[in-house]
Formats: sequence, structure tokens, C-alpha cells
Amino acid sequence: MDRRLEPIVLILGGGRGARLDPLTRLRSKPAVPIAGKFRLIDIPVSNCIRSGMDRIYVLTQFNSLSLHRHIVRTYQFGPFSNGYVQILAAQQTPGDERWFQGTADAVRQNLEVVSESPGSLVLILSGDHMYRMDYRGMAREHLESDADLTIAVMPCSESEIASFGCVRVDEDGRVLEFREKPTVAEAREGMQVPPQLLARLGMTADKPFLASMGIYLFWKPTLRDCLGSDFRDFGQDVIPDAVRRLRVRAHFFQGYWRDIGTIRSFYDAHMDLVRPDAPFDFYDSDWAFYTHPRFLPGARLNACRFNRCILADGSSLDECTAEDSIIGVRATVRRATLRRCLVMGADADAPEGPPGSPPIGIGEGSLIQDAIIDKNARIGRGVRLVNKERLRDGEGDGWVIRDGIIVVPKNAVVPDATTV
Repeated sequence: MDRRLEPIVLILGGGRGARLDPLTRLRSKPAVPIAGKFRLIDIPVSNCIRSGMDRIYVLTQFNSLSLHRHIVRTYQFGPFSNGYVQILAAQQTPGDERWFQGTADAVRQNLEVVSESPGSLVLILSGDHMYRMDYRGMAREHLESDADLTIAVMPCSESEIASFGCVRVDEDGRVLEFREKPTVAEAREGMQVPPQLLARLGMTADKPFLASMGIYLFWKPTLRDCLGSDFRDFGQDVIPDAVRRLRVRAHFFQGYWRDIGTIRSFYDAHMDLVRPDAPFDFYDSDWAFYTHPRFLPGARLNACRFNRCILADGSSLDECTAEDSIIGVRATVRRATLRRCLVMGADADAPEGPPGSPPIGIGEGSLIQDAIIDKNARIGRGVRLVNKERLRDGEGDGWVIRDGIIVVPKNAVVPDATTV
């Protein structure tokens, strides 16, 4: 692609990330650890780099310290490249003293940065999705169709479409209508792809709707025009207005894609990774994902039993049983049993615990299942985290339950013999 046309990229870091609480209490959403050794931000950034798009901005305003540190340590392109990954945090300026009021407002407050950057196109991405995508195909279609705006879409079932923007297209892929999160049947009426078009668009009858993936490609003047009003959000405001006024095209995506903005979807995405027939993984050598190089030794194991697990570097496990679990960097597990768990591990500079607290890791005789254990957690001996009362939501000393999943927050302490 002509360098003059090559998109600059804006990755939306999101707001407070309340739906991912408590994982976002001490960090921004893009900085949340995933898959044992990565962070959420690594997915869109790696997709961009692999697509040859290396001018990248990440827009954020909450708890951005760890995200900034991760980006600085990870994405250093060197003196022979013009590439960069930069944080655009919310700030007061002579023209605007407000915090970001939504996704569209976040971009609008940074339009001068966009305008001054080389290139004629702007690719806008979300920072909380798990997928592998070459954006060059979308860019080619955008240029060939002479579109003002191109939206990435994928097939979706009726039970799923209520969580996403719903797109209606004609047989040539032009977007005719956009409805944000149609939660009731009346809102979904007429949005299905007609049966005679399903095969032509690569779709099946069980997924007759098209969901927006939150991936948008604009010409710079078009983006400025679309943000000229007081619109706050892309899905609620910008995209429906653009569909009514402009030439908007759909880019059809058929691969794995998951929005992991809630505790349940975050957990389910990790359980996808450990399936024998995993629909998505991080093992494609032709499309690898990047992250901070830690130079850790391999995992140390003694008398352990594993089934459908992923182990990250620097972990140490002694006489453990783990099933359907992901065990992160520097994790320590001692004579414990893990079932359907995500254990994020520990930081190299983890803080000291309270006096008398257990060491970092999971102690002897503990049983943990259907749980997310955040970094630097200290879980004592004989602990049972099993959600014995089958709560959907709850909170206690050193733990919370969200969507039926137990979460031990970062740096939390769960004393010996605790049962949840």
C-alpha cells in the first residue's frame, strides 16, 4: 500500500472498565494480563504491526501507568523505523478541559494529533477484543469501493447480537442501516440477512445477523466531518449518522473474534485457549503476537499432573494437579489443585504483603476452580475457592464473585483455611 495512504491507528483504551472490575481497579483495561504472558493491548498492536501499520496511538484516561510502562518496554522500533506506539491520555488543553466523554469524544479531542500524522486514512480499533486479523484486506476493500467509511462485521446469532452493533447490508456489501445493541425483538426486526444472500456473504442460517466488530476505517476528512458535532460514542452516535449520510461499506470477517470486556467473557476466552480444538491460540508462527520480553527461565515442575493447560515462563509448581487452566509468569503453586482457572502469576517487583500473610502464590492443600487469580495474590494453605453457594455476584475478604466466576484481585490476601 502507498505509504501516503497507510492508516494511522487509534486504539480506544476504554473508560473505567467497570465491567472488568476488579481486574481494572489498579490498571487500565488494555493493560489487563491475558493468556499467561500477554496483555490485552498486545493483540491490536500486534495485529497492526503484522499488517504493516506501525503508527499507533492508544487513547486512555484511567490507571494508565502500567499500560504506559508496558508499551515503553515492549514496542521499541529502533532508529531504522518511523514506527511508534504512543499513549494519548486525557488531558486539559486550551481548547478543551474535559475528560473524555465517550469513544467519539476521545478521538475528537485528539483530532489535531490525527491531522498532523502522515497518511490519509485512520483505522480505529477497540482495546478489549481477542482476534487475529490482517487489516490490509480491509484497507484494500475500502480503497476499491471508494467508501467514506468501512466497518468490519462478522456473522452473529440472534442470542448474541443484543451485545453488539447490528449492521444491515445490501448484496454488494453497502451498509444500509446500523442499530446499536438491539436488545428486544422489535429492535432486531428486519436486520437479518435475507436467506438468499447468506451463502453469497459466507454466512449460515444459524447466524443471520451481522455484528459490528468495533473496527472502523475512515478517510481523515470524513472522520473530522463525522466528529464535528457533540457526538460522544461511535456505536450510539457516529456510525448511525454516517450510515444515513455517507457511503459506508462492510468488510466481512470469518475468523475467531471475541469481545472480552466483562469478567464472564474474559474467563470464557481463556477457557477457549485450553480446549483441545481451540478456536484461537497464540501459536501461529506466521502471525505471532508480541509482548514485553522478560528473559525468564522455563517453568519448573515437580511431580505434577496437567491436562489441557498452558504454562508460562518462570512459573514453579510442586506436586500439583491442574486441569483446563492457564498458569502465568512467575506463578507459584504448592501441592494444590486447579480446575478451570486463570492464574496470572506475579510481578518481578511485587510488593510486600501484610505481616503474617502467606507468600505469593497458591498454598498447600488448596482447591481452586472456576476462578481468576490476579497478579501477586497470596492464597494460604487449605483454601477452597469453589463458589459453594453458587453465587452469581458477591464479595468478601480478598475475593469477589462476578458472573459466577471467583476473582482474587491483584495483591489480595486470602488467609489459610478460607472457604468460598
